[in-house]
Amino acid sequence: MTGISPAVVAASKLGLTFQTNDGPVQALSNVDLTIGKGEFVSFIGPSGCGKTTLLRVIADLEKPTSGTISVNGMTAEQAREKRAYGYVFQAAALFPWRTIERNVALPLEIMGLSRAAQAERIKRTLDLVNLSGFEKKYPWQLSGGMQQRASIARALAFDADLLLMDEPFGALDEIVRDHLNEQLLELWSRTNKTICFVTHSIPEAVYLSTRIVVMSPRPGRVSDIIESTLPRERPLGIRETPEFLAIAARVRDGLRAGHSYDD
Repeated sequence: MTGISPAVVAASKLGLTFQTNDGPVQALSNVDLTIGKGEFVSFIGPSGCGKTTLLRVIADLEKPTSGTISVNGMTAEQAREKRAYGYVFQAAALFPWRTIERNVALPLEIMGLSRAAQAERIKRTLDLVNLSGFEKKYPWQLSGGMQQRASIARALAFDADLLLMDEPFGALDEIVRDHLNEQLLELWSRTNKTICFVTHSIPEAVYLSTRIVVMSPRPGRVSDIIESTLPRERPLGIRETPEFLAIAARVRDGLRAGHSYDD
């Protein structure tokens, strides 16, 4: 793809077929995609279209059965071993017996960082997600939105350039979700991370992204890639503008063209 360099994620003719007791299930088919440094790319499509599977392939949590994929110029396995990405799951998945700072510290402990280095990274990442002052709290003492921000801080603690996010705000109410969308854009602007973001929400995808990857039902294929023409600075009110609504309409048309509303 022109104008996008260097490639952080590059997939070519990527496919994945699961073997099940009922026979093979083709989850991904012939996926071609290049994601450049500093992009915010959202994946949207119907349930079962392979959005999360594609994210898991990038993270080397699933192995493709055809095609190729590279992450930061390495195989996905090498990128995982080098901790080249942070991963934020749908649920915060925090350990309830650990304080917020010790939850964020967990990957740093595994990496063998010194206590001083851990403390510096914990402070920096909690500052980034506006959780300074909550270091000694336990997850159950925080709201759902704050727990998810702590989960993002833990993913950022790796200090990797790539952040993979699997519907991190899907279970939150709309007001909290809007607030976290704003905070995520601010975080992206400050850090210049490359973000791959899975969502079911058209407004969320349009609001956050530099590009929106529309996926078709199983087997998951890329049916459209929509370049955003919105400015980088995006107040929530931009969602009422004709430009925003036009992009959202194109995403909706792409989903319809992929028969995503068929039973």
